[in-house]
Amino acid sequence: MEITISGMIICAVTDDGAKVKDVPAFIVKEEAARQEKARLLSRILKAAVHDLGDGVLIVVRH
Repeated sequence: MEITISGMIICAVTDDGAKVKDVPAFIVKEEAARQEKARLLSRILKAAVHDLGDGVLIVVRH
């Protein structure tokens, strides 16, 4: 039996932790490094990345 989580924000990758509440956040200052961290997390977690702008990316399992 496999347990899966779907339809939720798994984590965020941001340049400022104060921009994100109630989800695990990875703080990465550089834009390119932020994009790479989000991409790797999405592959590991089998999820999608969405850019919210303002230095915040979320990793979502649909």
